[in-house]
Formats: sequence, structure tokens, C-alpha cells
Amino acid sequence: MRFSATGAALGYLCDVLAGDPRRAHPVAAFGHIATTVERRLWRDHRAAGALHAVLCVGGAAAGAAALTRLFPRRSKVLTAGVTWAVLGGTSLAREAWAVRDALADGDIERARKLLPGLCGRDPQALDADGIARAVVESVAENTSDAVVGALVWGALGGVPGMAAFRAVNTLDAMVGHKSARYRRFGWAAARLDDVAGWPGSRLTATLAALLGPDRRGALRAWRQDAGLHPSPNAGPVEAAFAGALGVRLGGTLSYGGRVEHRPVLNAPGRAVEAADIERAVRLSRHVSALALAVCCAAGYVKERT
Repeated sequence: MRFSATGAALGYLCDVLAGDPRRAHPVAAFGHIATTVERRLWRDHRAAGALHAVLCVGGAAAGAAALTRLFPRRSKVLTAGVTWAVLGGTSLAREAWAVRDALADGDIERARKLLPGLCGRDPQALDADGIARAVVESVAENTSDAVVGALVWGALGGVPGMAAFRAVNTLDAMVGHKSARYRRFGWAAARLDDVAGWPGSRLTATLAALLGPDRRGALRAWRQDAGLHPSPNAGPVEAAFAGALGVRLGGTLSYGGRVEHRPVLNAPGRAVEAADIERAVRLSRHVSALALAVCCAAGYVKERT
């Protein structure tokens, strides 16, 4: 359960400098295993999905715990390696910048082709402003899911905590949506992700309000609009980013041919523009860096008490 602050900082630096590992990515390996287990266990029933979630997430946590026991004197190296593997801040920024560049060039078709790298929306249903809004929302949500949440669980549960959180988040992305196949089977993964994402999303929203250009706007939007979002964790984060950046998020969107009409977050704000993508990425990076400092300090205190 040990969490090396030095190791976490090194892993974070690796992500900043190199992004995700290009070969043999542990998260991709986990995805393949989870898919294999799903083929054997799938039933249109919540109990089958719960067993799938327990086996996959428990296996990831147990494997990480076994490594910490096998190499008790290598906590810095293990923490650095796992931190690098589970963080996705740099890849998130790169995907967002690619869409921003396409929009800046006026190439909306290229922007539509790039958008699925960030979120699962139907890009053909979006104009340039809609694509920019989707990117800002994805940057906000994934700041919590791909960076801050993992660091929080590292401080709480060491290397196994980080591995388990990333497993939960990945599993939710795979089976936690309300399609015909996963409405029941993916229920447990989705609820587990709601619980695991709670502390990271609140820290993300707090830091976004603290570091954003408009602190009062962020706090107001968080307080007034977060509960309107269908996700208990994306709501606070997206509302805080919207208020901090002075833009409107939410509204009509389409997933897999299904149209959703979500409440508007920070209604007094203006419509999102392509230039706001850069501002969202900058805020995301500031939030991530301060979250690293907070979690390393918390882990250090925990280890000394």
C-alpha cells in the first residue's frame, strides 16, 4: 500500500515528456483480458456484470499488490512505472490540440475524424462550435478520470489503488454505457466508477475553481449546475471548468445515434469556440500539476503517521 511521492513525480514527468507508453501498454493489456473474461461471463444480467467487474478490478489490484510485495525495496520504481502507465494527461492534450488545429485550419471534416479519439459522440452531427464544446467537456472530464483520480487513489491505496482505479475507469468505458448489450451487464462497472471517481472529481473541481480565470464563476456554476448533469462526477468537473473559463457546456448531443438533451452548465457563459480548447488544456495541466503536489504531500504524511 506504500505510495512513493518521488516515484509518482517521476511517473508524472514521464507522462509529460513522453505521453502514454507506445508499446505493450498495460491498460491495453487489461482491456484485452477484460474482453476475454466478458466473452465467457456475459449474460444479460447484473449479477454476471458484477462478477466481471470484481474479477477484472480485483485482478488488477491483486497483481499490483503482488508486485509491491515481491519488490519491497523498489517502491519508487514501481510507483513511477504504474503512475506513468495509468496517467493520460499528455495524450489527452495532444488529442485536443489536434482537433483545435483542424478547426483553426477550417477543416471540419478532419476535426470530425479526430474527435472519436477524445469522446464517443457522433461527430457528423456536430458543427465547429459543437466539436469545440465536445473537446472542452472531454478535457474537463478526463482531467479527473485520466489524471487526478489516479493520483488520489495512489495517495489512498498506493500502487494497488492506482491500478484498481484505472481498471475501474477503463471497464466503465468498455461496458458501463446504456446500450442494449450492457444496460444490465455494465451496471456494476458504471456504479463502481461513480464511487471510485467521487474523490478525484471533487478535487479536480476544487482545483479548477482555484486556478481558473474566474473563481467566482467556477464556484457558482459548480454549486448551481453540477447536480443537473446525469453523471455525479462529470457534473462538478464540467460545471467548474465551464464557470472558470466563462463558457457554456452541456446541451444537445448524440451518442451512437441516440440524441440526449442535457442541461446547460453555466448558462450565463458564452458559446465555446476553438480557441477555448487551448484554455481548457492549460487549465487541465495546471490542475493536474497541483493535484500531483497535493497527493504526494498527502501520501507522504500518511506514510509518516
